[in-house]
Amino acid sequence: MSAPIPASAGSDLSEVDVVVVGAGFAGLYALHRFRSDGLRVQVIEAADGVGGVWYWNRYPGARCDVESVDYSYSFDEALQQEWDWSEKYATQPEILRYANHVADRFDLRRDIRFGTRVTDIVLDESTLRWEVRTDAGDAVSARFVVLAVGPLSNANIPDIAGLGSFEGGVYHTAHWPHEGVDFTGKRVGVIGTGSSGIQAIPCIAEQAEQLYVFQRSANYSVPAGNVPLSDEDRARQKANYAERRALSFQSGGGSPHLANPKSALEVSEQELRDAYEERWRLGGVLFSKTFPDQVVNLEANDTARVFWEEKVRAVIDDPEVAELLIPKDHAIGTKRICTDANYYQTYNRDNVNLVNLKATPIDSIDATGVQTTGERYDLDALVLATGFDAMTGSMDKLNIVGRGGETLKEAWVAGPQTYLGLSVAGFPNLFNMTGPGSVSVLANMVLHSELHVNWVADAIAHLDAHGAKAIEARPEAVADWVKECTDRAAATLMPTANSWYVGANIPGRPRVFMPFLGGFGVYGQIIADVAAAGYKGFDIIEAGE
Repeated sequence: MSAPIPASAGSDLSEVDVVVVGAGFAGLYALHRFRSDGLRVQVIEAADGVGGVWYWNRYPGARCDVESVDYSYSFDEALQQEWDWSEKYATQPEILRYANHVADRFDLRRDIRFGTRVTDIVLDESTLRWEVRTDAGDAVSARFVVLAVGPLSNANIPDIAGLGSFEGGVYHTAHWPHEGVDFTGKRVGVIGTGSSGIQAIPCIAEQAEQLYVFQRSANYSVPAGNVPLSDEDRARQKANYAERRALSFQSGGGSPHLANPKSALEVSEQELRDAYEERWRLGGVLFSKTFPDQVVNLEANDTARVFWEEKVRAVIDDPEVAELLIPKDHAIGTKRICTDANYYQTYNRDNVNLVNLKATPIDSIDATGVQTTGERYDLDALVLATGFDAMTGSMDKLNIVGRGGETLKEAWVAGPQTYLGLSVAGFPNLFNMTGPGSVSVLANMVLHSELHVNWVADAIAHLDAHGAKAIEARPEAVADWVKECTDRAAATLMPTANSWYVGANIPGRPRVFMPFLGGFGVYGQIIADVAAAGYKGFDIIEAGE
């Protein structure tokens, strides 16, 4: 185990009850809830402001794929009633304004240390306290550590020969300049057509003189169907919040929209089409949850794929381009369905060219452009819409050292090993929010954050009520939960796709389906039952032990 490092002289980071790493939606609520429970809390945040992924992801077109009214905190009724969303699907600036409003409203900033990156989190086995060190040279001792680093916060930079030699502007969608970028009159290349690329490409196309989209894998995307919200819309939503939240917590994905109770193969052709039309009108990612067997049965999945293809082909002028934009390598919904605004129509523009990297891969990048195996493209700017080292990447950057000097990275060498997605054997009093082993990115992350934080807060209260000092997942409980997650995934089509759900976008990453696939409501009931059973699967470590 690494030797302790004392806190810097005069530092206010000396000793607290809880250190929270990250000031996104999970971190902000964790600070509020733990502080309300009388705990001393310190949040450490690498950014200069709150918001997490919404602080960093400022690329053009950045917008949430969960309805604004649902992608918001439920813990405070006054907050729900006072905040007005302007659109059905909020843009990044509006979501960031909301996060700042919450931070100000609940006076959270005084316990957040901004512009500081956690480097080490080391367990003192004699006291079962954690020493958290930062890049500023400080250290703080904490009884509990809550990792609120987010499953989508570690940018994936592609390993392309010569990338560093490009002399034009290079921009990653996850680290967009705060002042924005003007592409007017420029030749722009976008590498990647996942969610961020699909949102950014239509906006960049409106500015650029010429846009080249370098696509390796086509993805399914559904129009957001975004509309402004009227005063009447907002009044209706706010009057119905209690029911809306109840449905969301019981649902599969944290939104108040339930799947059709029948199989896609049981309904008539008209019922099938009506159901898909309704979800298409609703917009976005929920299209994959129209029927309960859509990602379980390939024949049922095909009904959604055929409907989707018909819609998309109808808006693309060139049939050959349409063919390239329609995925052939995975069933619809087995990768996260993207949400767009006129993405496919963008390829009808004269200044937009689609480059098929499956046919002609990128060979290299030099000072002035991209060379594929088939052609050269001279560029003034390059946008990397290459996503994230998802689920575990942000934790991999932290040196987390548990019992016996074992690091979390070593414990997870074969893939994430958690109990309930919350705890890891050998790492007492360390909790992870909305990451692998939980529903994670398959659910509304704001409500998921509340669910996790409330569970941890209640667990801490349980320890204190019983005079205990720590809670730790048992190895057998971890093994059983990992098997449960694996078995649930294996019963679906989800692991068949080369998605970031299985780490396929990161070379060398073990192929493991990381989220829990049973649904948000089911997962919430499971973790509630574990707590009600006296924290079954955990060791409660008494003060004298």
